[in-house]
Amino acid sequence: MDTLSTDQLLALDRRHVWHPYAAMPNPGPVFPVRSAQGVYLELETGERLVDGMSSWWTCIHGYNHPRLNRAARSQMGRMSHVMFGGLTHQPAVQLAQKLVQMTPEPLQQVFFCDSGSVAVEVAMKLAIQYWHNRGEPQKQHFLTLRNGYHGDTFAAMAVCDPVNGMHHLFRHSLVEQYFADAPQIPFEGAWEEGDIASFEAILERHQGEIAAAIFEPVVQGAGGMRFY
Repeated sequence: MDTLSTDQLLALDRRHVWHPYAAMPNPGPVFPVRSAQGVYLELETGERLVDGMSSWWTCIHGYNHPRLNRAARSQMGRMSHVMFGGLTHQPAVQLAQKLVQMTPEPLQQVFFCDSGSVAVEVAMKLAIQYWHNRGEPQKQHFLTLRNGYHGDTFAAMAVCDPVNGMHHLFRHSLVEQYFADAPQIPFEGAWEEGDIASFEAILERHQGEIAAAIFEPVVQGAGGMRFY
């Protein structure tokens, strides 16, 4: 394709690209990135920015990492992708083996997903299917915490905070779940039994219909970087 000037690039972007969390028809400005290295993003203008968000927390090793680049080029030389239904391959098996070495003994199987939202959806479906297979199909609901965030797909939105979260527009279209009060004890604070009273009461009252509990360990990120 022909190389575009920065102005042309931004004009075409504004005309044809709908970015995440952007409003139409008047989206906010975007930064045109030319390259990336380590923690830096280089813009088409030549300016450099520090990516403090690490591409929404997915680029933890930095951009353009030589070891990751070598691995990607090597794998692309053999195959870029095959479906995982009925097929397998060495990199996936080796990764699964490494992951289960980090998990407690009961967790010995890995289901690979392509995003956090999809991982949450899969986990919720597995929980419901588990109870269905155990002869308790009425266990269809989930217990979670207020101020939580678990993703932007439909089932994931249903377990995000329904009032203070970013999905309140969809609340009447989502399955209603159970929300306990968010923990108030700081991460380094002394434990107080009453901090889980709401969670405990809901679980006791609705245990016959709750398939699983889902919450962010240690920190509620989108809920205000609340460490607990």
